[in-house]
Amino acid sequence: MGKQKNKPRPKALPPKGFRDYFSVDVSARIDMLNKISEVYHLYGFEQFESSAVETVEALGKFLPDVDRPNEGVFAWKEEDDWLALRYDLTAPLARAYAQNRNDLPNPYRRFAMGPVWRNEKPGPGRFRQFYQCDADTVGSSSMAADAEICTMLSDTLERVGIERGDYIVRVNNRKVLDGIMEKVGLIDPDNPTKFSEEKGIVLRAIDKFDRLGSEGVKQLLGSGRVDDSGDFTTGAGLTAGQIDVLMGFMKALGSTSDQTLNNLICLVKGSKIGEAGVQELEQISNLVVAQGYGTERILLDPSVVRGLGYYTGPVYEAELTFEINDEKGRLRKFGSVAGGGRYDDLVKRFTGQEVPAAGISIGVDRLLAALRMRGQIDTENVGPVVITVMDRDRMGDYQAMVSELRGAGIRSEVYLGNPKNFGNQLKYADNRKSPIAIIEGGDEKAAGVVQIKDLILGAELAKKATLEEWKSRPSQTTCPRSELVKHVCEMLLAQGQTN
Repeated sequence: MGKQKNKPRPKALPPKGFRDYFSVDVSARIDMLNKISEVYHLYGFEQFESSAVETVEALGKFLPDVDRPNEGVFAWKEEDDWLALRYDLTAPLARAYAQNRNDLPNPYRRFAMGPVWRNEKPGPGRFRQFYQCDADTVGSSSMAADAEICTMLSDTLERVGIERGDYIVRVNNRKVLDGIMEKVGLIDPDNPTKFSEEKGIVLRAIDKFDRLGSEGVKQLLGSGRVDDSGDFTTGAGLTAGQIDVLMGFMKALGSTSDQTLNNLICLVKGSKIGEAGVQELEQISNLVVAQGYGTERILLDPSVVRGLGYYTGPVYEAELTFEINDEKGRLRKFGSVAGGGRYDDLVKRFTGQEVPAAGISIGVDRLLAALRMRGQIDTENVGPVVITVMDRDRMGDYQAMVSELRGAGIRSEVYLGNPKNFGNQLKYADNRKSPIAIIEGGDEKAAGVVQIKDLILGAELAKKATLEEWKSRPSQTTCPRSELVKHVCEMLLAQGQTN
């Protein structure tokens, strides 16, 4: 019998397109979610959580990346049902609202936060799992709901640290684009699904205008485009005349909102749905201006279409306008961090009756990346106070200390590694970014005192202190054991820390 081969060890790598999040990342995300929640709650929205798994039937097929397997979702079959990880937080809301509508207020205002999953082609900074933070109003057809979503998005960006002037909320209307498509022959009133494939390609192409520019979009509207990696994307196959009309729509942005509206009116004249879309944009513009939000914050922009297929009216997108260096060192604008719109037909899939709805989704990971690039997020967390172990037989004494500190709301821990080498304990505290280390050996125990070591001051003095400074600003002090909590609090306060 031959020698049995050893089973190969599994690779310690996450799946392609996924990543791990350690303490600094998680803490920054929690802080951002709390700030966003404050704004959403201030606007009267209530929190709601849905399951991460839905039936494929309930999710529907609305993703822009239709070239991926399973229409861009991670799906599997269980008995007679196909299940999938949610690709956004809106489709689950539509299902939950339809299921519970008789018990919910009307309109229903909710916000939700959590991870979503998309089976898309991963790339630099583009992951298959990411966090979204949504707010939606279900049950109102008023353009005031859309205007409110836009003003709330503006307030949210400023609350998390994006300064006014570094962002813009752009607003458009899918009905206007439908009017344009009607005029170029891509909508057949007698057969609404006739040009669905071409319309989908057009929407995705226009949605990439900021990234690809006019020439790239023209290629996608025409015969297709080859990207930098050599991959070919099939185009919509439109004629030169059709492409010219669509490009004119994308360039209808005027120097004022009134001028933009006039340009759009001229483009959609004769199309009822297009004219209705322009009227809705005018209402939104008037409502946000009435609340004090000028075009420096909220702007009508015909180039915004949003990639998802379920939008039926106004659409909105928040773009960060400051410049960064991309992975190739090229200077470019940071780009979109949030988007949304009106989706009046999504609940109708379940109820058979039209239920108006409008909402916004913030890409939390993108927004965090932007703040990190601007140096507005701490790259290191302050760790816990560490109680060193000088005598393993007195572990009960050290546990009593940590219990007192935690009782006072001070984050702390007892060193649980091998206590034989005291230097390693201090190295551990340094690696944990601990502000303070507590030392109680046999002599300190007999004297009823403890040593409190200011690790932050010690690191500062080690870099640049003179001998006189070492003596005048000692980084290690002694205090009575009974006053441990009091002295730790004072030291943390002096460091600028809070319990």
